[in-house]
Amino acid sequence: MKELDLLKKDWKKNSDSFQQISETEIYKMIHKQSSSTVKWILVISILEFTLWSLSNLFINTDDLLRKMNHPEIVLALDILTYFNYVVVLFFVINFYRNYKTISTTVATKTLMSTILRTRKIVQYYVWYNLGMLVVISIFSYFITFVYNPDMSFLRDKLAADGKAMFFTVGILILTILGLLGIFWCIYRLIYGTLLRRLYANYKELKKIDF
Repeated sequence: MKELDLLKKDWKKNSDSFQQISETEIYKMIHKQSSSTVKWILVISILEFTLWSLSNLFINTDDLLRKMNHPEIVLALDILTYFNYVVVLFFVINFYRNYKTISTTVATKTLMSTILRTRKIVQYYVWYNLGMLVVISIFSYFITFVYNPDMSFLRDKLAADGKAMFFTVGILILTILGLLGIFWCIYRLIYGTLLRRLYANYKELKKIDF
């Protein structure tokens, strides 16, 4: 009994050091997981940017633009395209900066704040892409319908039939909503999974008291 009491006293005396070692190991694991997650966010965003850039190269719209013979439309499309490139690059650069910060930081508070900042930027990025998808879809349908000479027969037919016009607009709205739903599910599956991992790491860090 005497030895047991001495063992209990020794355990209580050294319990703080055991807890500190355990929390340090937990922090290292969370740090590594967070760095890996943000790295995947960066890689996926770069792949996404590359994919959209390549799709613009392979989809030839020169013939359609020449048929329309409206330089202001071409200028508007160019401005929209370059604006999108600049905004997406801004997000990618921020993902890279957050990745470097998380990879090199040793302070718990810095890691926690960077995790929250990364989650917020990813959410903005997803909402921007979904919003841009809606804008580009509406803009493309409008240009094709109004300015494409090949659509003149359809324009005349719809102008003479209000029900057909209403039905066509409804189909376009449903198409845009369908595309929006598909991309939202894709983003939720990919980025949503990564964000949930980051938030789980954040909650674990809150439990650590250095």
